[in-house]
Amino acid sequence: MSPRDRIVASSRVLANILALGLAGLAIYVAGFGVFDEVWVRAGTTGLPILISLLCFSTENMDVRRDNVAWGSIALNAGMLLALAPIYYLWIVLMTEQLDFFVEFSVFDYLVGFAGIALLFYLTYRHFGLPLFLVCLLSLIVLLFGNLVPGTLNIPEVKWFLISEKLWYSTDGVFGRPVAVVGQIVLVFILFGAILETSGAGATLLKFAFAVTGPLRGGPAHAAIIGSASFGTMNGAAVANVVTTGVFTIPMIKRTGFQSKFAGAVEAAASTGGQIMPPVMGAVAFLMADITGIPYLTIIAAAAIPALMYYLSLFSVVWLEARRQGLRPTPRAERVRLDTTDWIRSISFFVPLGVIVYVLMTGRTAQNAGFYGLIAAFVLSLVLYPEFRSIRKILAALMRGGRTCATIMIVVAAIGFVVGMVNMSGLGIKFAATILSIAGDSLFLSLVVMAIGCLLLGMGVPVGAAYLIIVLIIGPALGKLGLSLLLTHLFVIYYAVLSAITPPVAIAAFAAAPIAGSKPIETGIVAVRLAIAGFLIPFIFVYHSSIVLVDPSFTYAGLAWGIGVFLVSTVALATGLGAYSIGPIGPLQRLVRVAAGVLVLVPDLLVAGVCTAVVAASFLVESRMSASPVERREA
Repeated sequence: MSPRDRIVASSRVLANILALGLAGLAIYVAGFGVFDEVWVRAGTTGLPILISLLCFSTENMDVRRDNVAWGSIALNAGMLLALAPIYYLWIVLMTEQLDFFVEFSVFDYLVGFAGIALLFYLTYRHFGLPLFLVCLLSLIVLLFGNLVPGTLNIPEVKWFLISEKLWYSTDGVFGRPVAVVGQIVLVFILFGAILETSGAGATLLKFAFAVTGPLRGGPAHAAIIGSASFGTMNGAAVANVVTTGVFTIPMIKRTGFQSKFAGAVEAAASTGGQIMPPVMGAVAFLMADITGIPYLTIIAAAAIPALMYYLSLFSVVWLEARRQGLRPTPRAERVRLDTTDWIRSISFFVPLGVIVYVLMTGRTAQNAGFYGLIAAFVLSLVLYPEFRSIRKILAALMRGGRTCATIMIVVAAIGFVVGMVNMSGLGIKFAATILSIAGDSLFLSLVVMAIGCLLLGMGVPVGAAYLIIVLIIGPALGKLGLSLLLTHLFVIYYAVLSAITPPVAIAAFAAAPIAGSKPIETGIVAVRLAIAGFLIPFIFVYHSSIVLVDPSFTYAGLAWGIGVFLVSTVALATGLGAYSIGPIGPLQRLVRVAAGVLVLVPDLLVAGVCTAVVAASFLVESRMSASPVERREA
């Protein structure tokens, strides 16, 4: 082994040890609380930076890099040496501020900027150009925003105040996003890592394949069920894609689907896991913390919209399988469940039950995650003999720790952006801009909001995307005339769907290499498959009874909401897919797409007319596709 390879290997070992430390910190904080605010925030941001630099990672810290150049080694070594004094000074000054007023020196300010620059660099390395540009633009706005004419003009901000307010405080890099994610989300990431490494994830997939074997295109439906189940736990669409996709995507392709379709199914299904109760990728807990709405209320509200999303996805996949003439998996080749599989399924369902029970007793979300993690760990030891080794347990914690590290880097960067918005007052200006564009129209306000959510969420993990969107656009939310619950659910949906929306579409970009397809094409197909997800937020805004806990709930309103969703899903799935009973022409497609969108208008007459148009379209297609003898008999 060459000296360079020895350096890289040793760094990787040290990174794994620190990943264990980060996992241990997350578990301790979730179970026993924050022992010291300064040290916990320093640990949940400093350890991830150390892990990243020691991994020599560019995107995924789990990927081992070979042939690391001496230049990269020297650069990372320099940043490692700089990191120690940067964080030492931060801890000293933050601790002193707890007791008395601190006067900062020019050197302190420059060190703060060095920390911000390092964070920006790692954000670029892990999340690419889009988020890096958002961070850089935030800095430029603070420095030169006073020179911009018009509504975007902000008061002058002295350069040293940027360092003081956004680095040496809890309003910027180390602000609320770091505190919330560090205390709540990280333990759920470890929860998912334990289940995945132990073998519970494979058991889930086996159940999914067994259930969907009799359906056309069974493996594609299995991917939907498996990804929904696993996605609700791990909180990261990309992690879900690369975990379940390596099994499901090749099987979907072998069934007969195109590569881009196989990748798109996995991307859309994995992305939707973040809106599926009971965990919702930990976004439900973030929403409960930010809004004060009880967790159980949130998951009750999210239940029917999530089922709608996956019902639509199932329908589109079934139609595509029918269009291609695919048959169900032969009976002899179907996955069969045995007693062991049923027993092992306990390792998934019992921890989820523990989480819900703990929350029902009034404990915090992080306590629920802690006890759920303990339950998952114990059951994995009991039910999966292969997990009963120190090597496997450490591998699970190290993998979870590396995932936590990646998440915390982007969350710290988002803290800077949120701090910029607070310093500049741009959040209020953004809200005013939305209202000026939309006027008194709720619909236009929601459209502008949806576009803003998709743009701000691109390239960012869902939980982080939700945080940045809700904290930046927050001032506008209260002025839309909607309840707090509906507005935050609206934001969550578009934060989630940004993961499959081109041009960034990080979930589609993760699925494409596995499928052997082009990322943008995969993203476009994923958007078509998940089209209902883009409409569901408008449905529960205008038909609020489908969230069940809305004060205006009525059974008639629930029936209306579900009815228009079903009509819209059928019309859009067949119109966009160009197939229903058989291939359909451009005019029929246009009619169905138009009717599928307009049926959502909250007017009973309009909805009735659109439903009649869709029914007539199917009747015409049925008669045109029948043979001459059949038409005469009819």
